[in-house]
Amino acid sequence: MSRRSAFALLALAALLTHGPSAAAQATLVIRGRIWTGDPAHPWASALAVAGDTIAAIGDRASVARLIGPATEVVDAPGLVTPGLQDGHTHFIDGGFQLASLDLRTVATPAEFIRRIRDFVRHVPKGKWIIGGDWDHTLWPGQPLPRHEWIDSVTPDNPVFLERLDGHEALANAAAMRAAGITRATAAPPGGEIGHDPRTGEPTGMFKDQALRMVYGVVPDPTPEERDSALVRALAYAASLGVTGTSSMWASFADLQSFRRIERAGRLTMRAALYLPLEDWEAVADTIAADGAGDDWVRIGGLKEFMDGSAGSRTAFFAEPYADSAGYRGLLRNRPADMAHWIGAADSVHLQVAVHAIGDSANAILLGIYDSVTTAHGPRDRRFRIEHAQHLRPQDISRFGRLGVIASVQPYHLVDDGRWIQHRIGPVRIHSTYPFRTLLDTHAVLAFGSDWTVATLDPIQGIAAAVTRRTSDGKNPGGWVPEQKITLSEALRAYTWGNAYANFTETHRGTLAPGKWADITVLDKDLFTLPPAELGTARAVLTVVGGKVVYRRPGALLAHPRP
Repeated sequence: MSRRSAFALLALAALLTHGPSAAAQATLVIRGRIWTGDPAHPWASALAVAGDTIAAIGDRASVARLIGPATEVVDAPGLVTPGLQDGHTHFIDGGFQLASLDLRTVATPAEFIRRIRDFVRHVPKGKWIIGGDWDHTLWPGQPLPRHEWIDSVTPDNPVFLERLDGHEALANAAAMRAAGITRATAAPPGGEIGHDPRTGEPTGMFKDQALRMVYGVVPDPTPEERDSALVRALAYAASLGVTGTSSMWASFADLQSFRRIERAGRLTMRAALYLPLEDWEAVADTIAADGAGDDWVRIGGLKEFMDGSAGSRTAFFAEPYADSAGYRGLLRNRPADMAHWIGAADSVHLQVAVHAIGDSANAILLGIYDSVTTAHGPRDRRFRIEHAQHLRPQDISRFGRLGVIASVQPYHLVDDGRWIQHRIGPVRIHSTYPFRTLLDTHAVLAFGSDWTVATLDPIQGIAAAVTRRTSDGKNPGGWVPEQKITLSEALRAYTWGNAYANFTETHRGTLAPGKWADITVLDKDLFTLPPAELGTARAVLTVVGGKVVYRRPGALLAHPRP
């Protein structure tokens, strides 16, 4: 038992014997149907919070003794869970996207052009327009956009708009001029520049490492702009019941923004930031000089990319794409470079998280992790693979055997299930998003969203993992249904799994005395809903560090104390 837990239990014993004093009484009591996340004791009917910590959890009668005159008492209308966490976001980018051009639901090229035209009318001349999150798989014929589509409606603004997966983007002519891109410009290793097959001129499409060629001339946001984006993202996350995240491919500027907001007393969630793996020396030096951080904001580790995405046809597969003869995708970084960086980072005890989507990219990365582990010896390193979407059957059990965390995003299958079979064929889909088999072979699942690639709402991710229903309505019984998991397993991946994935499971991920008071309250009991209705639940109360950071207006009624 931890020192924190022992202290909390002693305090509870004193309270039950003598009654709550003004200083020791619970600050918050939540009553209702509580899923604790502890497999040994999964259910309770009341919990008490004292300051930033859970003081007690059990039945209503025992917890009632902790209620004093200053205690807020909440009766939950639906389900109470440990604070829902998102294991993979691009969090501040999400805050920028909330105030930017949104092309996610665009269904035709004509609508794509119209939305950009309407947005540009309100943007000062010369200002860059980024964001977008378009999805050409929604369009008839699925053509990739070209710069000529939008040049006439964006004559005074450079534009660089990403596909929703972030692995390809459209630049208009002004953006390409700013970046010095011509027909003679060569793509960097691990990237591609689209060219018209007739004229040889660039089409405006940039993939993976080639995106850096344009982003390199986009002005950095000011600290004030970055802080505003973070505050927007925090408010949005709190409204969805999200109490913590791992923010991937973050920058030192992002870290500074989180710390400024924390110092200002405006932080409403916990964040572990994963900085670029290639910067491992600078990260190690920063931690050595200043520490990794505190309970609210800290450097979680390092993040890098093996490959791209299936949606952009840049995920790296062992066999060619079914709809692209001979093409297997691309590796964003050479395996030799990845092995060097991962080995160096592990040698200074930094956690490593690497994006891998194609089956060959995952196999290569698992091999690197295995080699580094063998070379450096056993320790609790918790290597992570981000996405792990397409796996060779023989590689699935390697996650559990090697102790590699599968940091996966279940809502992606809601989108990908509409079209991925056309790209990889009917055989490979059976080991795609293989959540059931990963769990059965003892892997740890940590669920997230990849926001803004997919919705930040964890309830939608839970529904996706349990039902595997695709957004086109064509798989009511589930797409690759043998890979469904249970509701408890999905909740555990959004709570304990994410805590374990960044070494905080002793403090959060389950509801128990002495743990941080990070709690999500939903308006419906997920365990009594039909699976098809899981996605209708909404957060009504979000508590982080014992403080209510979101309360849905009108959703919670006051009740008399006993």
